[in-house]
Amino acid sequence: MCNFEKTIIMIHFDKLEENIEEFRIKYLTNQPFSYLIIDDFCDEDKLQKLRSQIPELNNKSRDYMFANNKFEKSNYKELGPLFDELYNDLKSDRFNKFLSYISAKEVFVDPKNHGGGLHQGKKNSFLDMHLDFNYHPINKNWFRQMNLLLYLNTDWKEEYQGHLKIEDLRSGVKKELAVPFNRLIIQECGRHTLHGYDLTSFPEGNFRTSVATYAYTLHKTHMETPRTTDWFPGEDSSKIKKLVAQNFDFAVKIKNKLFGSGTAKNQ
Repeated sequence: MCNFEKTIIMIHFDKLEENIEEFRIKYLTNQPFSYLIIDDFCDEDKLQKLRSQIPELNNKSRDYMFANNKFEKSNYKELGPLFDELYNDLKSDRFNKFLSYISAKEVFVDPKNHGGGLHQGKKNSFLDMHLDFNYHPINKNWFRQMNLLLYLNTDWKEEYQGHLKIEDLRSGVKKELAVPFNRLIIQECGRHTLHGYDLTSFPEGNFRTSVATYAYTLHKTHMETPRTTDWFPGEDSSKIKKLVAQNFDFAVKIKNKLFGSGTAKNQ
């Protein structure tokens, strides 16, 4: 008699597919703009093990003026087989099919995850409200349609802060979304989809941790002027910070022409 051990998949694809109609309705109708929360996104034991293997990162975000004490690792799949498995699941045809259905668009995850990766917010971390770059740094007709944010905050409590803040730039309508462990938030990207997070108060040695990846649609021609990140610092920010935010897109485009894009290099 043969004993067959069931292979445990990282992402709960069966759950996604069994509830796909409900997920589609929620994504398309949520306010202030399209987003979807999926709890228990991955196998709990596998994700806990993956979380326990995350080192303290030392590669500081390039957006240091607008992203305090935030660290990143773009090629997180190098950390071990569980990270590689998660990476492959996120860019799989099966997941692309799910994303395309719920968004009613032909959507695909960037297979090289340019600009994404493992993010770690240390003590007093924050991320100012912003609009993401719209066209891919290498594939110029790929339009950024979605952010996919998988949160790895074990034992997260409301008082730790770090909620994902979203705001519609057109209407000013805002919402704050909790970021507990094993929650995926899929968020529409566009000219109006502001997002960020406020100053955190995580306990010493515990960090706001997430994996970010991005999904795109194919544009035959550019429907928008290509832009880099647009920052919207708070009213209590310094005059210098506000001035930098106003000129950030222009400065980054000049820098990219001279030295190349760090995002394009996946750094």
